[in-house]
Amino acid sequence: MTSKLKVNVISDSGDNNFITSNGSGVLTTQKILQPSFFVKLSGAQTIGNNSNTKVTFDSEVFDTDSAFASNKFTVPSSKGGKYYIGYGLNCSGLDDGESIQASIFKNGSTVNYGFAGQFSPASNQEIKFTSSAVLDLSAADYIELYVQHFEGGNMDLNASNTFLTGFRIGT
Repeated sequence: MTSKLKVNVISDSGDNNFITSNGSGVLTTQKILQPSFFVKLSGAQTIGNNSNTKVTFDSEVFDTDSAFASNKFTVPSSKGGKYYIGYGLNCSGLDDGESIQASIFKNGSTVNYGFAGQFSPASNQEIKFTSSAVLDLSAADYIELYVQHFEGGNMDLNASNTFLTGFRIGT
């Protein structure tokens, strides 16, 4: 006697579908950690003093759902949930006692801050820092990264190590 298990959907205890079948032998697997994206600067971006400035990412390393456009990530329809969002900044031109902050914006409002300062006697120093957040996002919510500094003059975000990344946690 041969035993068979016939199902059209395999789900976890939270009703998240991992494998589905159309009944004709075609299986579809759920992609975990998607949508996801990683974008970066391809050249320096000048940021004016005490001006909250949107970072203009112009180079996509990957974007699984084509959801990153116009310097923001927009959650695709039916892809709401918890998302990891992280960024790294590399800036030059900070003097002793000067600082830079970055803000993750959700739908035009700040939801996360990152902060770094230059506290050595040298001038025109390069600062690198990263920060991240886990956010609840719904379809059509969008994420942007803004930077503000208090150098007194212009400061540059450098292409090396300036990035924004994110992915949906789970299915």
